[in-house]
Amino acid sequence: MSAPLADQLDIVIPTIRNLDFLEEWRPFFQPYHLIIVQDGDPAKKIHVPEGFDYELYNRNDIERILGDKAWAISFKDSACRCFGFMVSKKKYIYTIDDDCFVAKDPSGKPINVLEQHIKNLLTPSTPFFFNTLYDPYREGADFVRGYPFSLREGVATATSHGLWLNIPDYDAPTQMVKPKERNQRFVDAVMTVPKGTLYPMCGMNLAFDRELIGAAMYFGLMGEGQPIGRYDDMWAGWCTKVICDHLGIGCKTGLPYVWHSKASNPFTNLRKEYKGIFWQEEIIPFFQNVTLSKSSTSVEDLYVELADKVRKGLGHIDPYFSKLADGMVAWIEGWRMLNPPKAA
Repeated sequence: MSAPLADQLDIVIPTIRNLDFLEEWRPFFQPYHLIIVQDGDPAKKIHVPEGFDYELYNRNDIERILGDKAWAISFKDSACRCFGFMVSKKKYIYTIDDDCFVAKDPSGKPINVLEQHIKNLLTPSTPFFFNTLYDPYREGADFVRGYPFSLREGVATATSHGLWLNIPDYDAPTQMVKPKERNQRFVDAVMTVPKGTLYPMCGMNLAFDRELIGAAMYFGLMGEGQPIGRYDDMWAGWCTKVICDHLGIGCKTGLPYVWHSKASNPFTNLRKEYKGIFWQEEIIPFFQNVTLSKSSTSVEDLYVELADKVRKGLGHIDPYFSKLADGMVAWIEGWRMLNPPKAA
């Protein structure tokens, strides 16, 4: 099986358990380098199946590498995955949860998620004008009548957001009222999220161009010692979308699907999400209205600017947001430390 961009893509997996789920992914993942971010007790030994090329980081490694900035990486939460984004040296990242397995398309064929994500990332996005046949660059589709020719070249794609069959990514209240709901609809479509529109980005099956947007892919402060959880990927999604819109680059959503095998406990989830459910009613308008310096084109600089706006614009909701803004700045300091600018 051909492995597209095998030397240019890292697979990042956050986990607290043995990675037996990789056996099912072996035909697809084995050619790639894995970065495993072990959460929880660093003394616990995690088993990785034979034959995978991987590096594994636990909390002790994070503290050793980042020193006084390590506090910005969440503990006891899958948000710790963003440490893997920071230490990677590749152009592209694919991140997946360890309860996601290979899905099948309607014909019964196993879905090669990396092949589709890479296709999404390597073809342009169309954020400025919606194409009613969805992705105009795929085989058998094109731009429809009335689509401006001046916009048909599209723009670079920063993010490819994949979906899930079986257990949908619902919040706790929806899980509680629909405990038996399963997503069985395979929608054969990829679309660009329009400019000016936010979307709920899930980190379960996500690929992105690390060089284009990696420095903004911070999964916030969640888990132990924080008043909120399960908003790590949402936070990264809002921040990256605002910066992508500012830079005129694109985010896609749709194919590929993974099979999400188990629902997390809705009562545990409600405890984690409770404040976020209220807070997001103010957070979303903040992101919808935030503006960034027109002259700025560096993702790192834009992210630091966004951190300052978070502090001023959301700090009144709860002291947590000032701490989160500090975390955003510490994240960029860590990013710059591990990713110094390339010599011209």
